[in-house]
Amino acid sequence: MLLEKKTYYYTSRFLIVFVVFIYLIPIYWIILTSLKSSSDISAQIPQFFFRITFENYQKLVESQYFSQLRNSIIIGFTSTILAVVIGTLSAYAFSRFKVSGEDDLLFFILSTRMLPPIVIVIPVYLMYTVLRLRDTHFGLILLYTTFNLSFAVWLMKGFIDEIPTEYEDAALVDGYTRFQAFRMIVLPQAATGIAATAVFCLITAWNEFAFALVLTEVGGNTITAPPSIVSATGKTGYDWGKVAAGTFIFLVPIAIFTFLVRKHLLRGVTFGAIKK
Repeated sequence: MLLEKKTYYYTSRFLIVFVVFIYLIPIYWIILTSLKSSSDISAQIPQFFFRITFENYQKLVESQYFSQLRNSIIIGFTSTILAVVIGTLSAYAFSRFKVSGEDDLLFFILSTRMLPPIVIVIPVYLMYTVLRLRDTHFGLILLYTTFNLSFAVWLMKGFIDEIPTEYEDAALVDGYTRFQAFRMIVLPQAATGIAATAVFCLITAWNEFAFALVLTEVGGNTITAPPSIVSATGKTGYDWGKVAAGTFIFLVPIAIFTFLVRKHLLRGVTFGAIKK
């Protein structure tokens, strides 16, 4: 029995390390490419030993990439905050109150995720043109918030359903208002769910490409990082060193945010999996 446990322990650890290694290979190659010169990148035989250069990052500094990355930060984080706040309040209402036609409303909210976003690009483009929301921060924030809202409502409802209502009932008996009970009782216990929802919503808004390309203008003030990375060209076509450098920098903010909420994220993903 002891031998079987040790075998299982080492086998599981080996598989975890192997899977992590496989997932890290693309990131490793991106970093490697961003530090190579153009000649090393275009070499027919992959160069693992080369002279490190930061010319690709210098190209980003000389371009408008960091202002576009700032747009991604503003739009991504603002839309995530709005989606999580509105989604949490909506989920609390569905979880704690009797809403007429609740099942139909929840299905309608979920149905907004059934179509691929690219399908409605043309209608949204025409609507944004009439409303003069193209190439604006507010337009993309509104759009990303709308797309993430259904996901936030459904995910947060599952977390709030797991919180016993007796805690709030006791707070109401003690003289708290419904909002005070929500703020002081429900929110702290739902922090793990909020963190998990925020990460997934931010990743969706952060990586969105189609609408960021169609609803912004080339050289405009609101173009985000994903379209600018794809459009990185050099004298002989795509400047892969610049693309790799931009991609690596693009990964840093989302990686930092996920790292900061990693404990809440792990608890949030497994919240409610074990019931007493």
